[in-house]
Amino acid sequence: MIVEHAYAHVASYDADEWPWSVPCVRQLLADGLRFKAPVTFLVGENGSGKSTVVEALAEGFGLDPWGGSHDWRYAGPREKSVLGEQIRFDAAAGGRRMLGSWSARKGFFLRAETAVDALDREGFAPHAVSHGEGFLAAFRGKFLLPGLYVMDEPEAALSFASCLELLGHVDQLVKAGGQVICATHSPLLTALPGADIIEVGEHGMQRTAWHELDLVDHWRRYLADPRSYLRHVIDA
Repeated sequence: MIVEHAYAHVASYDADEWPWSVPCVRQLLADGLRFKAPVTFLVGENGSGKSTVVEALAEGFGLDPWGGSHDWRYAGPREKSVLGEQIRFDAAAGGRRMLGSWSARKGFFLRAETAVDALDREGFAPHAVSHGEGFLAAFRGKFLLPGLYVMDEPEAALSFASCLELLGHVDQLVKAGGQVICATHSPLLTALPGADIIEVGEHGMQRTAWHELDLVDHWRRYLADPRSYLRHVIDA
């Protein structure tokens, strides 16, 4: 692993203003976030703050907030967030050299909504293939070396089979010394053996087993009986 603890200290803030109004952000400020496995998934509803946290973690490590690798930081138009500026890390045993030297840091930040632009900037020509193939090109070409790899809802562009391929890349990456932090809605991705799962919501952040996740329960029940859900959103 590269990092074992992320934290942020803010002297004062208005708890009614974003991002400080988000429960998981306030918990990050109060307690920090410890990483217990090479792969960490943050899971939660839209608006829960999971993407806010993973973006701040990427920025704190020096990855471009627009998406891209450490070598291309701040090449995009997006400015660093107020939370990202405050993020600090404690190194795991395998990451002390990388965290001790800015130039030694390696990694990649993959944002679902800006991935095509980031990949194009780094020479992957994603417009020449499908959206999903463009994503997989990044996994095949950039997710290789030890470093911190942050992803925000990568399943947005991927089919079921491509999600499985992604898990294969993630498995190989962590075996090579990499660390992955991923915000996701996918029950498929979060089923990766050995991954640490953190459920994000009004409660803040709490570690949860895969089979106890709300999203797993909802998908299981929906696939068993779609009408039990659809009757609430579709007129008879």
